[in-house]
Formats: sequence, structure tokens, C-alpha cells
Amino acid sequence: MKKVSLIILTHNRKSELLNSVELALALPERPPVIVVDNASTDGTALELKARFPQVKLVRVPFNMGAAARNLGVECAETPYVAFSDDDTAWSAGSLQMAADLLDMYPRVAVITARVLVGPEGREDPVSALMAQSPLPSRGLPGPALLGFLAGASVFRRKAYLDAGGYEPRFFLGGEETLLAYDLAAAGWQMMYAERLTVYHYPSAKRDSSARRRLLARNALWVAWLRRPLAAALRKTVEVLAQEQSLAALLDALAGAHWVLRNRRVVPAQVDEFCRLIEAQAVRQRFGGVPRPA
Repeated sequence: MKKVSLIILTHNRKSELLNSVELALALPERPPVIVVDNASTDGTALELKARFPQVKLVRVPFNMGAAARNLGVECAETPYVAFSDDDTAWSAGSLQMAADLLDMYPRVAVITARVLVGPEGREDPVSALMAQSPLPSRGLPGPALLGFLAGASVFRRKAYLDAGGYEPRFFLGGEETLLAYDLAAAGWQMMYAERLTVYHYPSAKRDSSARRRLLARNALWVAWLRRPLAAALRKTVEVLAQEQSLAALLDALAGAHWVLRNRRVVPAQVDEFCRLIEAQAVRQRFGGVPRPA
């Protein structure tokens, strides 16, 4: 029985997607591959079906952003789901190792892999931070996390669905944070596994100013949806000091009624984990994060 399905999200990057699918189908685990096409207009769906008819294709009639991954998870028939983007690829054996870890640790909802970037295989700085997570990791075979990388993680499918998956209103940016908070509030664990590897070959950049605006708005939404008042106010001050702050604030205020209606403050222990992660970010910004002795 197959244990892990591989879900690849794409939007108007046909050539990158076809290469990623080819690599996915060549993995020794032979995972069922599900492509979620986020309303591409470049012929992605037709080319995919012509070249790889064995791949399950989920066509989304409009661009849902990250939340389109929810549709792929719903279609999966395996207990675990791995996520990939159209410019990433899992290394041979990583999906099997992830499934073995999830079998052995039933309270772990998601495992994030080490990400190596570009043909030179340089380590993504986020992976280095995850490896030095300040959270207590007793009983886990790797560092405990309060987050994950969307395109480099393997999820317990039930945990993902029970937590509601990605929030469609976010579109892109910050959706992992909200889902991670909700998983932690429900008692699930998250971890980093350095032995698992994802290769990232970055595609052409999207509109960076629009992305920064989305990230800022969504950071405000996450803070006011889940954090205590003092933490939400601190995050608001932090966001207002960034670029695109006024536009992001106006965007956030447009959803204020929805945010307040859905506000559920995380348990005290989860908020303490948030503060530990925030302190790590401050140390990294002002001189780096020392490795444990």
C-alpha cells in the first residue's frame, strides 16, 4: 500500500512543472502524483495530460493561491501527503523516510525537509534556522518546530484536514503560520528532519512589491486571529515599520470583521513557543544564531 502522495502546485510555469513531474515519477517510492493546476493559461493541463496521463490532475477554475493545495489533499488516498512546488524536487528515499517517521511518531503532524537551493546545492537559510530551533524537542528525532515550509513538507493527511488546511483568504504568504498555530493548539507536533532533502530551483520572481504587501497583510491577520492582545499589537507596530505598510494595513482592516469573528487565541504554551521563535529571529537579525555547544 502506498503511504505518501505527492501534491504539486502550479500556476503558469509549464516547463518547470513538466520537469518536476518527471523527477517525481522517477522517485524509487513511486508516489501517486497529484498536480493542482491553479488556473494556468499557458497550456499546462493539456501538456501534462499528453505527457503524463498517469498523473491525477486537479484543475482549479480560478487562482486560489496556496489554498488550492487543499483540493489536492482531499483527492489523495494515502495517509500522508508530501507537498512540492513546480520548481522543487524531493530526493530519492526522502518520502519513505518521512513515512517511517510519521509511523513511529503518531503525534507528529508535519515534517519539514532540508532545502538545498540551485545547482550548487546551497542550504536555504530557513533550513539552518529550523535546525537550530529553540523549542523543546524531547522525545522527537529532530528539532521541534512551530511552522513548516509549504513546498518541502510531508503531512499527516488527517491532521491537515482536521485543522482546516490553508485559509483561502490569505492567497499567498503566511498561510503556513496560521495552520501551524492551529495544529499546535490542537496538540500536534511539528519537526525538522535534516535527513530529508528537497531541491529548489527558483523560477523567475513574481511581483515582489505585491508579495510584500500580501505578506504584511497576512502577518497582521495571523497576529489578530491567534495571538494575545499584547503580541498582536507588537506585530502591528512591526509591520507598520515595513514597506507597503499603509496598503497592507488598509487591506487588513478590510477583513477586520472576518478576523474578529474568527479570533481564537492560542493556548499559553503555544504563545510561549511563538515568543521563543520571535526571540530567535531577533538574535539572528542582530548577529546571528549561535549553534548549540
